[in-house]
Amino acid sequence: MIDFVIWETAFNALRANKLRAALTTLGVVIGAASIVLVVTVSLSGRRYIIAQIESVGANLVYAEHVRPGSDIPATLGDELTLADLQAVGAIPEVVEVAGTRDLQATVVVQGAEHPVTLVGVTDGFQRIRNLAVLEGRFLDAEDQSTRAKVCLLTKELAAHLFPDTRPINRLVRVGELRFTVVGVFEERVSTFGNSEIQRESVIIPFGLLSYYAGSEFVKVLYAQARRPQDVSSVTDQVADILRARHRATASYHVENLASLLLAAQRISLALTGVLILVALVALVISGIGIMNIMLVTVTERTPEIGLRKAVGAPRRKILGQFLLEAAVMSGVGAVAGTLIAVALALAVRRLLPQPLTVPISGLSIVLAFVVSCGTGLLFGYLPATRAADLQPTEALHHE
Repeated sequence: MIDFVIWETAFNALRANKLRAALTTLGVVIGAASIVLVVTVSLSGRRYIIAQIESVGANLVYAEHVRPGSDIPATLGDELTLADLQAVGAIPEVVEVAGTRDLQATVVVQGAEHPVTLVGVTDGFQRIRNLAVLEGRFLDAEDQSTRAKVCLLTKELAAHLFPDTRPINRLVRVGELRFTVVGVFEERVSTFGNSEIQRESVIIPFGLLSYYAGSEFVKVLYAQARRPQDVSSVTDQVADILRARHRATASYHVENLASLLLAAQRISLALTGVLILVALVALVISGIGIMNIMLVTVTERTPEIGLRKAVGAPRRKILGQFLLEAAVMSGVGAVAGTLIAVALALAVRRLLPQPLTVPISGLSIVLAFVVSCGTGLLFGYLPATRAADLQPTEALHHE
């Protein structure tokens, strides 16, 4: 049964010291808002990082031939081939395969030679690497089968070669060959030259590059798993296939982005833990403020407490009244802090560009409310106990 007298007494005491109660509550507001915002920022950052990594290539597995040392002779049979691509493509969990090979070449710009990277790609490369075509189109099946002399330029190279005109359908001389530009592209997420795509690259059909180079070897083999949970299995199967199809002494580097994703998730989790710890420190400080204010309040209201106990007020009612005051301050602070944090998150969400999102975690809201209220009750218990344990005779004689 609710004792309305205790509630009325508690609210009257808080109204009598409005400024003191407001300043004490402010610390809880900051702590509660910090918890919600910390979790929100952490979730946003983790989603953004993971999305950036996945944009390099979703569910991606890649393999390369590791060149042997001087003591182990290399053979042509150790190189990756289009037949290896077909074998990997037969893995049930693989939905797409592609191969690439690159050569250093030069283009002629205003009579002067300019170094570029010539990249031959098989069908499926654009889908696996998720390249963004800014103008024109990507290479199609007919380009691949006929070894058409067409190419795509990186955005940087297109701007360098054709600063004042649209590059589509223009001719580019690369080495001894002339290519018709059919598209301009960029990596959705820059790999900063750590892949076959460099800042100034020219993509051409794989068959044409193989004919130009005199061999059909693949430098990098890509396989796309059907689902994220299939990536580990596909990685193992690709390694097994390459070992089975080549010499036992041949070495192949088979990797995926799962380790990078796991590292990003661990960093995000660690950062979240540190930020939540900072928010908890803010709540502890606000809790200490509640305790100090209530200790002063107990001292000021000692005669009142003595009078109430003298007329028969039980210990539990005195204890309940002061705990209720602490709960009200921390509860109001928790609600206000949570609302402020949610409002800020919603406001920021509208200002961010489309790829970025600001998820609001319901768990963080519950956590902020429970921890904030718990902090108020925890630090309010000592003053409440001191008030409840006062002896009526000593309290009435208190000056």
